[in-house]
Amino acid sequence: MKVISIVGARPNFVKLAAVADLFDEFFDHVVIHTGQHYDYELSRVFFRDLSIREPDYYLGVGSGTHGYQVGEMVKKTEEALLREKPDIVVVYGDTNSTIAGSVAAVKAGFSVAHVEAGLRSFDMGMQEEINRRVTDHVSKYLFAPTDTSVMNLLREHVPGEIYLTGDVHVDVLEKWGRIAAEKSRITEKLGIRDNEYFVATIHRAENTDDRTRLKAIIKILGEASRIKPVIFPIHPRTRKAVKNHGLEELLSKYGDLRVIDPLGYLDFIRLLMGSSMVLTDSGGVQREAYLLGKRVIVFRDRTEWVELVKYGWVKLVDVDINEVIKLLKTGWKPVRNPYLLGDGRAGERILRVLKRSFQ
Repeated sequence: MKVISIVGARPNFVKLAAVADLFDEFFDHVVIHTGQHYDYELSRVFFRDLSIREPDYYLGVGSGTHGYQVGEMVKKTEEALLREKPDIVVVYGDTNSTIAGSVAAVKAGFSVAHVEAGLRSFDMGMQEEINRRVTDHVSKYLFAPTDTSVMNLLREHVPGEIYLTGDVHVDVLEKWGRIAAEKSRITEKLGIRDNEYFVATIHRAENTDDRTRLKAIIKILGEASRIKPVIFPIHPRTRKAVKNHGLEELLSKYGDLRVIDPLGYLDFIRLLMGSSMVLTDSGGVQREAYLLGKRVIVFRDRTEWVELVKYGWVKLVDVDINEVIKLLKTGWKPVRNPYLLGDGRAGERILRVLKRSFQ
C-alpha cells in the first residue's frame, strides 16, 4: 500500500518525524518535499537532526507570494502524485505545503489524511487558518490532537472521519528531547547558562509584513534584553522584513538582544530547555515550550492552542510592551497537566487508522 507524505517547512518536518519510521516499515512510503523552506537550516538540517531519510522528491518551489507559492506547489505536486498513484496522501499542520498538497491530491482523485486537524484561531486574516480550514474540509481522515480540535471539526460538520490521536509533537519530544540534552552544545557555543536568558522567535506574516508591528516587537525584545539576554534565532523571512522595513539599526541597538542564525531541531530544543521564558508567535514553539515546562509570551491576540492559555502556560499579549515587561519581571504560575496534549502515542494511533483503511 502506497502512502505519500507531503512536507515543505519546519513544522511539517517535525510532525513527519513522529510517523516516518512507522510509515517506512508498514507502507510503500514516498516523501515529497515541496521546497517551501529552501534555506538549509530550515530544511535539510531537520531531516538530519530527526533522522528522517532524504525525500524521494524535492520540488524546489522556493519563496514567493502566498498565491504564487501555493500555485507552483499544486502544479508540481500533482505531477508527482499522478506518477506515483498513492492510496493515501498525508499532509501535516497548516503551512502552504499543507494546503497545496491537499488540494493537489483531491483534485487528482486521491484521499487525504490530515495530521493536526481541527486547530482553529478563528482569525481568517492568518494564512495558517485558511490553510487548515481548507485542508480539513477536503480530508478523508482527520487526526486531531486535542478534544477542542475534535469539537471544532464536529461543529463544522466536516465530511471526513475524525480521530483523537494526541499531538505528534509529544511523540517527537519524548524521543529527541533526551538526545538534544545529551548532544547539543549550543549553550556552550553561545556562552550562556541555563535560566539566565530568554528565547525569542518571530516569523508569522502578520508580524513580519506589518512594519509597525515588527518595529513594536523589536522594541519589546530590546527592552526584554535589559532584564535578561534574549537569544533570537532569526527566520529568513524576518531578516528580510527587517531589512525591507529599514529596521536593521533598531535591531542592532540592544547589546543583549542576540540575533543568531536559524538553528537545527536539536540545538533549538536544547536552547528552549535552558531558557527562563519564551517569546514567540509560533504555534509549534508554544507547544514545544509547554512540553519542556516553559512559560510562553505570544505576540498575537489569539491562538489555536487554547488549552495552553486555559491552563496558564501561554499569555497572549499582542504587542503590548508594558504587559510583556510586567510578565517578564513578575512571572506567573501555570497549572501542570502532563497529558494536556497527549501521551506520546499519536503516531501509533495514526498508523492503526491508516492500516485499517487498507483492509
